[in-house]
Amino acid sequence: MKKLIYAFVMFSFLIGMVVFASPEPASAQTYMRRVVRNGRVTYVRVRKPSYYRRHRNRINMAAGTGAGALIGGLIGGGKGALIGGATGLGASSLYTYKFNKKKRRYVKVRRY
Repeated sequence: MKKLIYAFVMFSFLIGMVVFASPEPASAQTYMRRVVRNGRVTYVRVRKPSYYRRHRNRINMAAGTGAGALIGGLIGGGKGALIGGATGLGASSLYTYKFNKKKRRYVKVRRY
């Protein structure tokens, strides 16, 4: 019975993360970005990045840790949940920081 309760709690936390990862409504998501072209400075209104784009690393780490703890808890109980959480944290950190880095796009501005 304990394993079922632990599994339910971990699954509810995992489902709860989906709510935070979904984008917010478009209202009040604008801010000004500075654009420099030909020596002129203008400010352009752009959308605020989504919650996931702003907190990508934290969400990936939390999801990996939760999934690892859930699987470890189902297999080995409390100690398995601890080991699974540590393993999930390590795997998600490898994924986030080594294998799937943020891809920044740099645009070269030519001035003639």
